[in-house]
Amino acid sequence: MDYEQIKYETKDGILTITLNRPDKLNAFTGKMLSELLDAMDRADRDDDVRAVVFTGAGRGFCAGADLSGGANTFNAENRGPVDPGLDGHRDGGGLFTLRLYESLKPTIGACNGPAVGVGITMQLAMDIRLASEAARYGFVFTRRAIVMEACSSWFLPRLVGPQQALEWVMTGRVFSAEEALNGRLVRSIHKADDLLPAAYALAREIADNTAPVSVALNRQMIWRMLGADHPMEAHKVDSKGIYSRGKSDDVKEGVTAFLEKRPARFPMKVSDGMPSYFPWWEERKFK
Repeated sequence: MDYEQIKYETKDGILTITLNRPDKLNAFTGKMLSELLDAMDRADRDDDVRAVVFTGAGRGFCAGADLSGGANTFNAENRGPVDPGLDGHRDGGGLFTLRLYESLKPTIGACNGPAVGVGITMQLAMDIRLASEAARYGFVFTRRAIVMEACSSWFLPRLVGPQQALEWVMTGRVFSAEEALNGRLVRSIHKADDLLPAAYALAREIADNTAPVSVALNRQMIWRMLGADHPMEAHKVDSKGIYSRGKSDDVKEGVTAFLEKRPARFPMKVSDGMPSYFPWWEERKFK
């Protein structure tokens, strides 16, 4: 796919995906969604991509849904599917956050400016979120008479707790990066010029020091255990992982490198090295 509304740039194992409609504050469209979905599929297939950083072009991250369609912007009966094969009655933001949830690569949000509506809800499914001092956030749905989207009613209270989630969503107000930090929505706040370097430093730490298959498995274990009803569910998956990975070439290299006091060179790849028990869950259908 040739991208028009995002940029896809890789360097030294780190992929940067930039929302690229700066004249519209990177407002979210069906085309942008299709490009983001394709980009994530492409990233998962590429063993050279060890981490993905998301940011926005210009002064904003994402101003939310493109409202240029006027009063019927959110009326599914007045717009077709965002892409051939996609049900036009499904929420587009949710299609993207569900894809992020399935990702085999760690994802980092570098929020460089305003992020409202889907501009913030898409970040909830990213593994780590950093903010610029210029970032502003808003779960503005009640002020547009619609409801939360992008699976945010699942992600948001798990990240910040139900009380904070309810306050932000029920008021629909736009709030500062400092309030986002205090509410545990973001990991840290940075000066504008320091935001991407901080995100890349995290990505670099992953890329330089960890086993790709191990990272993919551990991120799935953490996200999926958020919905488990008993720690036994974690024990089942832990046990399969320890058994399978314990005899792998990756683990042999990890232990040997530690004993020899040298950097590890993990041989296994996500594309063909995932264990036989993966995935351990049943795919959820939309119905």
